[in-house]
Amino acid sequence: MKILVTGGTGYIGSHTVVELQQKGYNVVVVDNLSNSRIEVLDNIEKITGIRPEFYQFDLSEQEPTFRFFRDHSDLAGVIHFAAYKAVGESVEKPLLYYRNNILSLINILEGMLDNGIAHLVFSSSCTVYGQPDELPVRETSPIKEAISPYGNTKQISEEIIRDTIRAFPQIKAILLRYFNPIGAHSSALIGELPLGIPNNLMPFITQTAIGKREVLRVYGNDYNTPDGTAIRDYIHVVDLSEAHVAALNRMLQNKMKNNYEIFNLGTGQGHTVLEVIHSFEKVSGVKLNYVFTGRRPGDVEKVWADTTYANQELGWKAQRSLDEMTLSAWRWELRLAGKLNE
Repeated sequence: MKILVTGGTGYIGSHTVVELQQKGYNVVVVDNLSNSRIEVLDNIEKITGIRPEFYQFDLSEQEPTFRFFRDHSDLAGVIHFAAYKAVGESVEKPLLYYRNNILSLINILEGMLDNGIAHLVFSSSCTVYGQPDELPVRETSPIKEAISPYGNTKQISEEIIRDTIRAFPQIKAILLRYFNPIGAHSSALIGELPLGIPNNLMPFITQTAIGKREVLRVYGNDYNTPDGTAIRDYIHVVDLSEAHVAALNRMLQNKMKNNYEIFNLGTGQGHTVLEVIHSFEKVSGVKLNYVFTGRRPGDVEKVWADTTYANQELGWKAQRSLDEMTLSAWRWELRLAGKLNE
């Protein structure tokens, strides 16, 4: 079966392409390479022995997107990752985020409808929950007002998909609300590759350890948590990618209970920022130079997932430990620096 992966040269997208190909799917990648590199395709091919079919264009542009779907009406499904994702940048450039993230989704849905393509797996986010009233967060937890334009694009996208399915029940969608993906493939051939200043904790840790950055800033050590630093549900990117394959299989095997389903993807366990730092120091043997600084505006204090529903319905469960996550991220950073000794 042929599957479109948008944003397939990006961090989560590339790992999901690998998992799909290893499960026998024929993968087509569309990416505008605004936040990724074409060389990722070489490394996907090294891992799987298969180079995915690749098209470079911007999905927020209607004409090339519609042309692509006309030419690929044999697609069995779409996994939609392609989006801008930097929370801070979205506050500074909200219209850029709304134009890119919302228009690309609308174009994809119209392309699917016009060409009889019925299955969509959508990359959503735990940002839709804001600071939850209760922990762990369930899929039925209230959606809070978004604290950033990025988060709002995920909320709006979920609503667009829901409303489209109500009007066109021939389309089915599974929305996956990610918690905090970190880590890299065990081969160290693909991983998180931020262009410019990272937006996530793990690249800051590995870049500080390798010497690209002088100091790691920890934002806030006065939260109401065991060590004062913020708590997140960190999940290994390969576990996350395997969940996408499970969601796709659920759709294609007609096991969905509704045309529109939502699942939390996390480990079900929260870790503080300091716990992640200490795990990294243990597995790498590198002492990190970190300092505490003030809280960042808009940061949630603590959040982790209740993954019971995903575990039961998808037949999926995150398997990899925090130490495995931090070690794989370090091996990826070492390979980028040409210092990985196999």
